[in-house]
Amino acid sequence: MRYRRIIAVVIILLLLLLPSAALAKAKKARVKAKQGPPAPILKSAVVVNHNTGATLFAENPDQMIPPASLTKIMTLYLAFEDIQQGKVRPTDLVAVSGKAYATKGTTMFLEKGEKVPLVELIKGIAVFSANDASQAVAEHLGGGNAAEFVARMNLKARELGMTRSRFINPHGLPAKGQVTTARDMMKLSRAYMDRFPECLTIHSMREYTYHNKTQRNRNRLLAHYPGADGIKTGFVCASGYNIIATAKRDNVRMLAVVLGARTPKLRASETERLLDVGFEKVNGSRKQAAVKEEIQPDRDGGSFSKAEPSAVPSSVPASLQAGRIHVLIPSLGSR
Repeated sequence: MRYRRIIAVVIILLLLLLPSAALAKAKKARVKAKQGPPAPILKSAVVVNHNTGATLFAENPDQMIPPASLTKIMTLYLAFEDIQQGKVRPTDLVAVSGKAYATKGTTMFLEKGEKVPLVELIKGIAVFSANDASQAVAEHLGGGNAAEFVARMNLKARELGMTRSRFINPHGLPAKGQVTTARDMMKLSRAYMDRFPECLTIHSMREYTYHNKTQRNRNRLLAHYPGADGIKTGFVCASGYNIIATAKRDNVRMLAVVLGARTPKLRASETERLLDVGFEKVNGSRKQAAVKEEIQPDRDGGSFSKAEPSAVPSSVPASLQAGRIHVLIPSLGSR
């Protein structure tokens, strides 16, 4: 009799719980349907062999996206240009205005009215993306008027062939109409590194101290990607996580522009994978060329032996070879 009661209680409990579980499952399905498909890992990307200028990978390279702090590469370009042309010196003192002091976001903690050597501001901009330093440099090089400097930024952009970019400020904080593309940022980065190769000495610094405050470089590749030595990261909500990254191996310099990653971790990991693809393609081409050079005539002097065509590196997923960014999840090797 007692066993029958236990069985009855269990049956009642099951009848009560099953509808709740079904309802919860249905609710979860509705929420998932409402959310739609997951956002892409990246919005756009370009990988270039910097030595030759050959594009090794491209996805949505002309999609216009807010540049965020990648804007500062143009600010630094003009600063190095003025130094190169003798218009200013690295040791020149730059006065910090009230507007520079009040600039929000990542800063060097500059004080209003203090005077800072230009080279220190350049380090603050390049290493940890100081917005107050960018504003101070723009005012200094613009003759006291940051708007004049921004006009120079846009003029230089046209000169470099950046036809789909427009700068509104010198630091990349959100501004209506401030846009760029992966292709345009690649043009800027290549020109910047070609003309001012010494810039990587600063961009490769993992941290920088000013006013007794040490801040780290947000480029995670510097710490663990072999050969990485630059150049700049950026983020605003409208764009996602951006990066221009470069690495050098065996005298080959690879350059990648990645825009709109969902998270900082994805920005780093997917950029590493894209750089890997670039290096593997270059190495594959070298191996193929070496095989062709080694082709020798047969002993009987007749036909030549034929080398097997070089295969695409097995570590590169077939879907990636088709050029789709959203399939970059498969690992190209643990790192």
